[in-house]
This record gives sequence, structure tokens and C-alpha cells, in this order.
Amino acid sequence: MLSKKTKYAIKALVVLGKNRDKPPLQISWIAEQEKIPKKFLEQILLDLRNAGYLYSKKGAGGGYSLNKDPKDIYLVSILRITDGPIAMVPCASLNFYHRCDECHQEKTCGIRDVFIDVRDATLKILSETSIADIIARESNLIVSDDVPPAVNQPEN
Repeated sequence: MLSKKTKYAIKALVVLGKNRDKPPLQISWIAEQEKIPKKFLEQILLDLRNAGYLYSKKGAGGGYSLNKDPKDIYLVSILRITDGPIAMVPCASLNFYHRCDECHQEKTCGIRDVFIDVRDATLKILSETSIADIIARESNLIVSDDVPPAVNQPEN
């Protein structure tokens, strides 16, 4: 399950991406728009800034803005910054591997084998999906939501 920390990080990055051509956005404004607790958002944005994804400016007109193009910010990186491992079991993790305590034979473990496939499929999607892709999807969903439902024609 996606943690609130990761979900809030993605939401904040989407807002910043949509407002990329505007002055830096204040934390309180982002928090209010996305219904994110302000203190929690402060820590998330600080983590993203420290990872090089955001720029912050203090003082009047200060706030946060993207330090990278939204098309260059991939979900896989954001998940690793906010939550760590992508894999659901530690023995299937690429970057945070450690052997499961209860495992007798890792090479023949069916659970591990399945979750390596899950990890690989998840990594493929997350590595190919950027903040720009999410912004585009939202635009498409808004447009498709505006289309009136089809009217069924009576059969002859």
C-alpha cells in the first residue's frame, strides 16, 4: 500500500509541476489545496529538496518550486526517497536487500520468486511514469469526465 508520505509527496510535486511557470509556492497554500497536514508536508518537501528535486526560497515571495522538469521526476525515485524499498519482501529488494530470517532456502523459495516478479513489474511502471505523466493523465481524466454519457438507442 502507498504510504501517506509518498502520496503527499506525489501530490505536492504534481501541484508544483502544474504551477512551474509561477513564483515559488508557499507550503501553507500547497497544504490547503491538497488537504495535507502542513507540518507533515514541511518534512516531505525538505526531503525532496535535499534529494535535489525542489528549490526553496526564504522570505517574501518565498516558497518551493521544482528544481527539475516534471518529465524528469520519476515515481520510482520519489517512492525510494519517501518509503525506501519498492519490493514487498526484503529478500526481493534490489537496493535494500536482506535475507528473510525464516527462510531456509532462498533459491527455491516460491514466495520470493513471485515477489521478484511483482517487484519487476512495479519497477517497470514506476520507472516509466513521471510527474508530467500524472499531470497529463489528470488532464485527460478531466476532459473525459466532461463528455456526456452515451444515450442507449432503443433496439428495433
